[in-house]
Amino acid sequence: MPEIAVTIDRASPVPLYHQLAEQLTAAIDSGRLKPGDPFENELALADRLELSRPTVRRAIAELVGRGLLVRRRGVGTTVASQVIHRRDELTSLYDDMVRKGQKPRTTVVSLDTDVVDAVASEALGLPADTPLVSLVRLRSVDDVPAALMHNWLPPQFADLTEGDLADASLYAVLRSRGAHPVIAHQTIGARRPTARERKLLGLAAGDPLLTMSRRAYSAKGEAVEYGDHCYRYDQYAFDVTVHDR
Repeated sequence: MPEIAVTIDRASPVPLYHQLAEQLTAAIDSGRLKPGDPFENELALADRLELSRPTVRRAIAELVGRGLLVRRRGVGTTVASQVIHRRDELTSLYDDMVRKGQKPRTTVVSLDTDVVDAVASEALGLPADTPLVSLVRLRSVDDVPAALMHNWLPPQFADLTEGDLADASLYAVLRSRGAHPVIAHQTIGARRPTARERKLLGLAAGDPLLTMSRRAYSAKGEAVEYGDHCYRYDQYAFDVTVHDR
């Protein structure tokens, strides 16, 4: 079981748990802790660093919450495999994976070019009876499913084909057709998967999903796409930087 060198500055105003969490995160990002590695026992880590168990427990819980560590009954805590970080920038999952040196694979589950959906139409600022393009894609890395993505597009993209979407990000396809998403509103959450989602994402009963709904707009303020995505909890994490005003 790898032991990561950690330096705790007790004179620093930064909370001890946060110092620990950030150094453990850096160890995972750098590859010193690799996907699937067993994680050091909470009590042993506390004793080694001369920290209280609540401090260590809070740091570990933060990494579990980010999707960097996975806790499984009977197995213990391990480093999550192939975790993707979505930082506070407008990128696609495909772009995020490529940036990490991975080779994403896309399976087009469905592509319909004449779908009426009142919720999606409202998100796109269109009349409720507008025929939309509806596409569902499964994104995988090394044959491990990571995300199931449902997107709705305005009717001008009704000529899209499965071939257009197989080896490129949706945003790259949209840009090639003159639509340039530059800003988006996202809502992040979590829930239990449906039976279909469990099957497609290879989840066990009781496993949770991370979710994100997104409305993306062009520089002119026109809605470009509306997405409702779900991610395996052990394959994905949202990493957002916030700033004091």
